[in-house]
Amino acid sequence: MSMKVGFVGLGNMGAPLATNLVEAGFDLMVYDVREDRVGELAANGAKAGNSIADIGKHGEVIALAVVDDEQVEAVVAGKDGLLTAASPGTVIAIHSTIHPRTVKALAETALAKGVGVVDAQMSGGAAGAKNKTLCFMIGGEKTHFEKCRPLLAASSKHIFHMGAVGSGAAAKLAQQTMVLVNILSAYEGMSLAEKAGIDVKVFQELVKTSAGQSHIANNWRSFHESTSRNSHMVELFYKGVCPALELAHEVGLSVPGLALAQQSLIRVFSKP
Repeated sequence: MSMKVGFVGLGNMGAPLATNLVEAGFDLMVYDVREDRVGELAANGAKAGNSIADIGKHGEVIALAVVDDEQVEAVVAGKDGLLTAASPGTVIAIHSTIHPRTVKALAETALAKGVGVVDAQMSGGAAGAKNKTLCFMIGGEKTHFEKCRPLLAASSKHIFHMGAVGSGAAAKLAQQTMVLVNILSAYEGMSLAEKAGIDVKVFQELVKTSAGQSHIANNWRSFHESTSRNSHMVELFYKGVCPALELAHEVGLSVPGLALAQQSLIRVFSKP
C-alpha cells in the first residue's frame, strides 16, 4: 500500500510538487483555499480535502507550501490546523521560506503531540519542481528526514540533510542571500554592457566563460524577462529576504549587499 501523503498550498511551487507526488504513486490528499486548484489536482488523481483537518487525518507525511511564517503557523498550529487532527508518528514537512525560529517553535509544539516537523526548504523554482530537479535542504531528526525522503525524491535531483530542525531554513536563507546579490550583480553588469553599446546576447555568452558567471548571469535574459512579467514572483522574492535580514541581525552579521539587493528589486525588474 502506498504511503498516505497530505499537501497544503497549491500555488506556484505547491501545485507541481503535488503533481509529482501523484505521478510517483502516493496516496495524496490536497487542500488549498482556492477550490479550482484542488479541483485540478483531483482531476489528475489526487484526493480532494475539504479542510486542513482533513489533510491532518489523512497524511502519514504532510507537506505544506504556503507563503510565509504567519501562514505556516496557522496551518500547523492554528485553530483546526494540522496538529488538531494528525496522528502520533506523522511528520510535517515545511517547504515555505521562513525564519528558523518558526520551525523550531512548531517542532516543539508538535513534539507534545507525537508529531515530527522538518524544514524541507528548496531551491530551483517552479521550473525545477516541474522538471523534478529541485535541490532540497532539510533540517530535522534523521528518522523524520528519512520518512520524508521518498516524497522529496519525487521532485528533486539533490537532497541534503543539513542537521537539526531549523538548519534547513537557515541554509535556505543563506542561499537566498547569494541568489539576491547575484541578481543585483547580473542586472548592473548587463545594464552597463547594454548602455555601453555592447551586444548583450554576445556579452551573456562571454560571461558564461568568465569569472563573472553565475547561474543567474548565465540565464539572465530569460530569467529577467519571465520575472518582470510576474509581479507575484517579485513580491515573493522581496518577502523571502525579510527573514534572512532578520536572521543576520540576530546573529550579529552585517549584510549590506543583501539589504541593497532587497531595496533594488523593484528597479531591477521594472522592465524586461
